[in-house]
Amino acid sequence: MALTLAFDVYGTLVDPSGMVVHLRQDAGDAADAVSRLWREKQVEYAFRRGLMRCYKDFGTCTRQALQTAFRVHGLSLDSEREDALIQSFLELPAFPDAQEGLRAVAGYRRFAFSNGTYPALEKVLGHNGLREHLEGLVSVDDIRSFKPDPAVYAYARRATGAFEAPLCLVSSNSWDVIGARSAGLMAIWVKREPGMVFEDWGFEPNAVIGDLTELPGVLG
Repeated sequence: MALTLAFDVYGTLVDPSGMVVHLRQDAGDAADAVSRLWREKQVEYAFRRGLMRCYKDFGTCTRQALQTAFRVHGLSLDSEREDALIQSFLELPAFPDAQEGLRAVAGYRRFAFSNGTYPALEKVLGHNGLREHLEGLVSVDDIRSFKPDPAVYAYARRATGAFEAPLCLVSSNSWDVIGARSAGLMAIWVKREPGMVFEDWGFEPNAVIGDLTELPGVLG
């Protein structure tokens, strides 16, 4: 049966740390720390909303996380600047291996599978020329929950048409890989930094790669 690939977007295809250059205007030398906290809170807020069954889309989580990151660092943020930073987040840069990696697996059905909304995914993937390499997009917004809710991974099967055929997540987020494996999907972990640790939750990735250009080797 043909394998379908589901690519995570934020942290896998596009780089959230690309916001650092925009944050230097506001945070100076603290821009890296603000960017890291923004990303951490963005993911945390999505987790919390999923558990609470208090859904607001990923754009709302992103905006609230930005506000928190600024407050924690004692920085001011007016509405105009906040909107500008959110707009920049929709234009995050792709990782250098993203284009080549997607091209290298052109023989497989390829989808983006993300916590992001469809308009945000179209924007960020289109901005980087990645959208053309994907058959379609799958957003958790359809079922109003977030990864790693098992229902989200089950929905990905339906949305990609991978009912009986294997569906394989490709993600740099270890919690996403664990969620997918727990829900019965295959999953490949993109270990983007040598020092990254995969948490021991009793679920292992089917393969580990350093970047997306290594995909053909492990799929073969």
